[in-house]
Amino acid sequence: MTSHTRGSHSSARTPTTDRMSAATSTRTRERLRDLEEELERARREATPPASTRTSPVTTTRTRERLSEVEEELERVRLGPRGPDTPPASAYTSPVTTTRTRERLREVEEELGRARRGGAGAARPSTGSPTSTRTREKLREAEALISRLKREGEAAAPSPADASRRLRDLKRDESAAASRAPRRSTAGLLKAVCSTDLLFLMDTTASMSSYIEAAKNQVRSIVSDIGTAFYNEAEVRIAVVSYKDHEDRPNIQFLDFTTSVSAVHSFLDGLAASGGGDTPEDVLGGLRQALDASWKHQTRCIIHIADAPPHGRTLHDLGDSADTYATPGSEPHGLTHQSLLPRLVSLHINYALLRINNSTDRMAYTFLQAYGAAAVDGSLLPTNKYSGYMASGSRRGAARGLLFREAELGTTFAALRHLVVKAVTASASRTAVRHVTWLTKTASVMGPSPGLAPIAELSSADSSATDVPLDSSPPRWDSPSWFDETLVVQGFSLEAIMHGATTLDDMMASDDNILMSVLNLTIRKRKTPFAQGALRLAFHARTSFSTNNYVVKTSKRRGELLPLFTEDMRCQALCKSFALEFNSLLDGEHTIDFLATACFKGNSSSTDATTCISLEPFLEGTYVKYNGNAGYVEDRPDDPVNRACQAFSHFTFERSKGQFLVCDLQGVGKFLTDPVIHTADDNRFKLSRTNLGLEGMKLFFASHECNDECRRLGLRSSQATLASGTRVFREAWPTMADVVCCSNKMCERILRRAEANAPERFPGYHWCDVCLPQLEAFTVKWSCVEPGPTHDFEVSRFFYESQGLPTPRKCPRHREAGALTAARSATRTSSRSDTVLDTMADRTIASTRVADGLWSSLRSATEIA
Repeated sequence: MTSHTRGSHSSARTPTTDRMSAATSTRTRERLRDLEEELERARREATPPASTRTSPVTTTRTRERLSEVEEELERVRLGPRGPDTPPASAYTSPVTTTRTRERLREVEEELGRARRGGAGAARPSTGSPTSTRTREKLREAEALISRLKREGEAAAPSPADASRRLRDLKRDESAAASRAPRRSTAGLLKAVCSTDLLFLMDTTASMSSYIEAAKNQVRSIVSDIGTAFYNEAEVRIAVVSYKDHEDRPNIQFLDFTTSVSAVHSFLDGLAASGGGDTPEDVLGGLRQALDASWKHQTRCIIHIADAPPHGRTLHDLGDSADTYATPGSEPHGLTHQSLLPRLVSLHINYALLRINNSTDRMAYTFLQAYGAAAVDGSLLPTNKYSGYMASGSRRGAARGLLFREAELGTTFAALRHLVVKAVTASASRTAVRHVTWLTKTASVMGPSPGLAPIAELSSADSSATDVPLDSSPPRWDSPSWFDETLVVQGFSLEAIMHGATTLDDMMASDDNILMSVLNLTIRKRKTPFAQGALRLAFHARTSFSTNNYVVKTSKRRGELLPLFTEDMRCQALCKSFALEFNSLLDGEHTIDFLATACFKGNSSSTDATTCISLEPFLEGTYVKYNGNAGYVEDRPDDPVNRACQAFSHFTFERSKGQFLVCDLQGVGKFLTDPVIHTADDNRFKLSRTNLGLEGMKLFFASHECNDECRRLGLRSSQATLASGTRVFREAWPTMADVVCCSNKMCERILRRAEANAPERFPGYHWCDVCLPQLEAFTVKWSCVEPGPTHDFEVSRFFYESQGLPTPRKCPRHREAGALTAARSATRTSSRSDTVLDTMADRTIASTRVADGLWSSLRSATEIA
């Protein structure tokens, strides 16, 4: 019987279709008998009489293989067995599934070719080409049957098996948590936020008002930086004043000091004078800045200038306006090519406070030199060279150096704010590099974590590829493109049905973030297409879906399943936060987190120790909106970016300071790999990126509330966190108009009014991507239950979406078996084993959904 999609045949039973099914079954049995005869002939031909052999053509091993093929073929004839499959003696029709019959035909053809390869000729001697080809064909047939056997291994777990696997997972998670070292990030903020801040200032005659502004605001600037870092970090300030070559003094310098009075006094002694032609000795000032006594690892230069350097490659003034138009012709012989790499190597962040457009080319040229450092670089839209900047992914921006051009203009009211913002942004980059270094070196932060040496940070930042990557574009619709098949068993999240207490329950305990078991066959590429600090990513698809996925594996040996399941629980909690967040904003700004499932190998094709995760593939430009160490994407006009910053703040407020979700990254509103900082050291303990209270401080050090924060009525802030005052919004409305897609490997957040809920699958909701696949992967099969032959329709996509194999019995017979299993499970389960009861209930529900018998579920459950 040939597999076909829904619509090819009517599902109604008629005498004609019964006769057709009977005839088909008869033909199948006849074909099997023919196949058995062919096998017998092949066996006889491979083992000729002794009188005709000049040497043993078929060795004992060949005969053993033939015997094994016969045995395996018998198993194939009876079909793959699941927990609800009756004994072979109970079958009236030996072959029942379309896929099995298709494979049998393939085996028949392979064995036929093997027989023909050895027939009609004198018996060859050992080692003859014909004998070799025969054995090769038999081995191919054997391999084909072996693949069929593996396909049948992914049987649905019984409720008891599911409960046992969940208990084993809980035990493994507890053991992993007990072995994990106590997380301590005390002192992290002080280590990464202690700052060396250098003012590089043009002090020629046109800069008098800016010198005065710097002098008047320096105390406030230092105070604001101290407040932003909770008065835990040391801030040192240095000043470099430069004029032009003919002025005396040309360079004036105050080295780093913590004394604000000393800085104020130095600024008071500067005189705005001099300046010959338009360009100034910017390069001389940079050289002096490089020679300062840099100590702290958050390092920042604030450059205030209204004129460019000498050299025609750094301005558009023309040679007539520049005494030293030829690069390197200045008295000190400096060029920017010799100075800027030193700034980068010292991890010095650079912010230019732009006064006019004469510095536009300088800013662009400096940024080009910084670009090699995976820099978070940006020019103002008003800069005439901003259009030359390459656009695209900013995935590495968080850990790159900061290079920023900001508009100071002809007034200086914004000076204080711009300086503080540049410093906090610079500190966040230092924090990201430090945390990345700790993660890559598997270091455990002690009570007072120190910073990695600059050389080691540079190594950690290296973009050198650890493993070769597949750079070819994906060919999703080409089955042969996927060159590896995994048969795996694992866990997925139970679909989140958001109720009045769902989020509160999840925040209260990880035990309230429910898991379910699933088996799956995954087709993937052997070569990864991307990699991060910890994991590799591969293109993948499942057997009965057109959805595109990513398989992720760890780069490290010994990364156990509990690490993956903790990531899953983390994403489940994030999704629950997002359900409420989206509802509170009336759907105007929506964000979502990808569903993740995790697996271990379950067959000879997969290493049983291999742990992998599976999540939807995101198509588009990847953006990192914020990080786990204070990084914030500077795109205030991007609505998704605003929503993400507000969401992180919302999670802190909604949890009353117990959680803060950050490290938000993805494509558009679809986010992946979030981090949750926890006030409780025992929550998400296995995560290397959970920085606890120090991480929360780092977020608020750089977070600026936006309109979405104000719409949500969020009351917490950096100031309340610094003071220890717990000020939060008290009342949160119950949200009931959002659901998730019922595909456990999708689970997109949907507005209930927009969700697809076909009558054929009552109680389930589907997104627009998954809905058509319910029909596209619907097939008609013959029921394997003893009795009259009858067909039924079943959606293979539906069962795969629930992590279950496609049933081989019709809904009526499955219902009877499920009720029996449920009664047995209810009698044997203990009160504490609630997962067992849940699995039994869901098994009954799934069988009735397929047959449209949902209405009788309540009464059946009561009987059980």
